[in-house]
Amino acid sequence: MKTLFTNNAVRVMAILIVISLYALAKMPELSSTEKQQLAANFSFTQVAMPLVPGPEFKMIRAVNPSLEHISGWISSVGAAVALNDLDGDGLANDLCYVETRTNQLIVAPAPDTGARYQAFTLSVQPYDENTMAPMGCLPLDWNEDGYMDVLVYYWGRTPIIFEHTTTSLSYTPKELVTSQERWFTNAAVATDLDGDGHVDVIIANYFQDGATILDASSNIPDFMQHSMSRAYNGGGTYFFLKKGEAWQRINGEEVLDKNSNYSWTLALGAADLDGDLLPEVYFANDFAPDRLLHNRSTPGKLSFTLLEGKRGLTTPASKVVGKDSFKGMGVDFTDLNGDGWLDFFVSNIAAEYALEESHFLFMSTGQVEQMKMGVAPYLEVSEPYGVARSNWSWGNKFADFNNDGKPELIQTTGFLKGEVDRWPELQQTAIGNDELLKYPSSWPRFKPADETHPSDDLSGYVDNPFYTQHNGKYVNINTELKLDQLQVSRGIAIADVDGDGDLDFALANQWEDSHFYRNDIDGTSNFLGLHVRVPPNAEKQIVTYTGHPNKPSSPAIIAEAKVMLPNNQRLVAQVDNGNGHSGKRSHDLHFGGINSKVKVELKWRDREGQVQNTTLALTPGWHTVELY
Repeated sequence: MKTLFTNNAVRVMAILIVISLYALAKMPELSSTEKQQLAANFSFTQVAMPLVPGPEFKMIRAVNPSLEHISGWISSVGAAVALNDLDGDGLANDLCYVETRTNQLIVAPAPDTGARYQAFTLSVQPYDENTMAPMGCLPLDWNEDGYMDVLVYYWGRTPIIFEHTTTSLSYTPKELVTSQERWFTNAAVATDLDGDGHVDVIIANYFQDGATILDASSNIPDFMQHSMSRAYNGGGTYFFLKKGEAWQRINGEEVLDKNSNYSWTLALGAADLDGDLLPEVYFANDFAPDRLLHNRSTPGKLSFTLLEGKRGLTTPASKVVGKDSFKGMGVDFTDLNGDGWLDFFVSNIAAEYALEESHFLFMSTGQVEQMKMGVAPYLEVSEPYGVARSNWSWGNKFADFNNDGKPELIQTTGFLKGEVDRWPELQQTAIGNDELLKYPSSWPRFKPADETHPSDDLSGYVDNPFYTQHNGKYVNINTELKLDQLQVSRGIAIADVDGDGDLDFALANQWEDSHFYRNDIDGTSNFLGLHVRVPPNAEKQIVTYTGHPNKPSSPAIIAEAKVMLPNNQRLVAQVDNGNGHSGKRSHDLHFGGINSKVKVELKWRDREGQVQNTTLALTPGWHTVELY
């Protein structure tokens, strides 16, 4: 009887907790006036991104005949953008982006940053425009000469490194893989995986290696995923370790379990989550659980252990790290609560009355020692923070756009813009027999209009959320900021392009104009900006000066800066190199809410892989810190 009473009491308590959380999540929204007051702290000017003359615009890709009736679905990715310092002027004021309507990869000055050079395209041979398409660009200094190179990844071929020449803004293409293979890459990140002090690369593919997805003349049928929630028949994952002037290729099956290696990956994230300066890796996977890997590598030898969260009494299974069911599409990191540990946000499909799982906001408990036991020490808090649902979402980025010390959160949303809502058919397909899914003929129609059919739509008329914090909860104020256009967006890039202390951003859109957003807020001295760099042939000394880099240098990948505030709160950020879906922020670190001299603790790995640290006292403004 006592056991029965105890069990019933536990059940009742669990129900009450769930009801309380639901009530908290459904609290009345702020009034229009209150939102306008929050929006008054921000100001953006939207400018179309520059184009380069080229082929006529297309609104869809030609695909393998077996995929033709879902060509709209197949053509739903590719828009990508990065902001970085490509011309070496010390400012991250250069764009590298994919214009899907022409299949061009464009390098150009960011709008309103001066006509420093003529916009141009990056091209490579061999390249077949009928079977290949660029999917993203990842700025990195692969040869450590102090000039920024660009890694470009594709559907239909292996990635290319466009090596920056030291005399002008021009590039020499170099194959990452010398054998001619067909990959379909949607995610890439660069970081120091093995702790040797040099940048490495992860490439995660989507469709099966060797497929003929974009070949309209192929007589070989292609296949889709074999499950909506446990699909492990995607393309392979590949690691490239920097070894002198070359890369050491390591196939994913050598270091990952089969399911992790062959998931349909849409985004990658790499960040040091336990303080050892070895980055953990997050795989945001389509049609399967995401994967968080604890990094236990040593120089020259990769080693990862799968981390999974523990489920509590009131926790849905899908709200646990590594236990979600499908649709991971973007990831980014920040320290939300000032405890010195990074938290992270994951975008999913979170549309009302659709294939809804919710977005995830995983808050670190600070018990990072649990990672050694395979436990992911995170609590899922998207509901109380107000960011559980928006729509079909892709990229996401945290950034402090108004320099108040609290990060905003922006997302890109939308899938296929058309006239006929196909959500009912997709929902029916999703709850059908998984054994049929891999056959494209079992899928409903997803394509543009033709002589007998109107165009199909899946979350095509939605807007991109812009969340700011109010009383401990995020509030979407995109309408008040006039950022609520109905766009189909993919990648987000963030940088202070003009060096004025406020962060600007760019959005890459699919099959329509992409845009740059200049930040026009006042009072931009209320910040601390850090260019954390390593000069070529750096000596064993630290050089710090006010302003922007004035000589060639490389970003100090995975270096961590911890700003100690007078109220004992800590602001933490790491130099990342490409987290997320198809948007890549600059390597610079930006901290808002700094109006007096502060202590900054820096931690990094030198070129020999040894952990180094120093403490600096810095005033507000931009500073360059040259490490070794």
